[in-house]
Amino acid sequence: MSQHFTLLIVGGGAAGVSVANNMRRQNPTIAIGLVEPSEKHYYQPGFTIIGGGAYTLKQATRNEKDLIHPSVTWLKEYADTFQPDTNSVTLRSGATVSYDYLVVCPGLQLDWDKIKGLKETLGKNNVCSNYSVDHVEYTWTTIQSLQSGTALFTQPPMPIKCAGAPQKIMYLAADRFRKKGILDKFNIEFFTATPGMFGIPFFAKALNKVVADYGIKPNFNSNLIAVDGENKTATFEVTEGDKKTQITKKFDMIHITPPQSAPDFIKKSPLANAAGWVDVHPKTLQHNKYSNIFGLGDATSTPNAKTAAAVRKQVPIVVDNILNIMNAKAVAEKYDGYGSCPLTTSLSTVMLAEFAYDGKVTPSFPLLDPRANRFIWWLGKTFGFPWLYWQIMIKGYRIDIPNKESYAKSFLNKE
Repeated sequence: MSQHFTLLIVGGGAAGVSVANNMRRQNPTIAIGLVEPSEKHYYQPGFTIIGGGAYTLKQATRNEKDLIHPSVTWLKEYADTFQPDTNSVTLRSGATVSYDYLVVCPGLQLDWDKIKGLKETLGKNNVCSNYSVDHVEYTWTTIQSLQSGTALFTQPPMPIKCAGAPQKIMYLAADRFRKKGILDKFNIEFFTATPGMFGIPFFAKALNKVVADYGIKPNFNSNLIAVDGENKTATFEVTEGDKKTQITKKFDMIHITPPQSAPDFIKKSPLANAAGWVDVHPKTLQHNKYSNIFGLGDATSTPNAKTAAAVRKQVPIVVDNILNIMNAKAVAEKYDGYGSCPLTTSLSTVMLAEFAYDGKVTPSFPLLDPRANRFIWWLGKTFGFPWLYWQIMIKGYRIDIPNKESYAKSFLNKE
């Protein structure tokens, strides 16, 4: 038996639920369907501070059913294949669902199996990851248990969701050790497959100072390829020009960020570009081939930071552009690539990095140096931003705090 919806949404995370509820507030009558198999919904930006002992998993968890507007039909299934030429989606159960408009936002896939030995040891042997809902609390358990030794933190090749997260937990751990008076008993190293601390030099320079303050050793162009939890060893592939070598490091603790990619069912679909991402226009978020399909969130081809802050900006653009098409209007090129990364530099400070396409620094608050580590943004990270997520964005309300390159000009000139 097939169902038909005016708007069908694949993915019920931050993007999917927000689009469904936002569209319902804009149009109270159209039939909306949401495909999402998970019964639990997580505030993933909170996982960093869960791992750092400043938040709980319970605080970051809601029931999916409590978030979706009652007039939206929740299809608690996995999407399997897309048939865009016939405007239909086939679910894993074999049922087909047809649509007039489709929004695709299934999030990222965590490729744990790309690191040899990781699946076997994750969640024990002091091998932890804030990227796993099953093991995020183990990060805090591990940090609490250590009194000295070598602590490694890893970052895979881009793109990943929240590119700052691999180093955020490192700073929280270092600050925990400092507050206990044992920081000098640790060798903390950051191994990243990227060539610097952050993709935007303006913030990278500021983060270099944070790293130096904690005595952390950064290792660039170094990608984790294997971990042996029982023997406490990690193997990295180090790239220097055209040359690749392997090194093995001993550890007492390792926090691992897994490689990430578009979900396999997206990669294999006619909606994907050559790299496997949902192929959308970077400013309209409309599919480049199928005009009645839109994508947003982590699974799209847009070269912005994959963060909840990006989703907050993308949702009204997608909803309004679908309504534009319904009303025979042109789609609007409104998304500027905005993303935000609240970098937790200690247990009481955050550097609020905001930026757009082409690495433009675009703060939302004038007069404040974006590179400064501020307590006010720590309050945002622990209280304000979760409230904004659950009470505004997810419920389909709109709040647009303008982000402007001009706000950063005076600080860029001081570099």
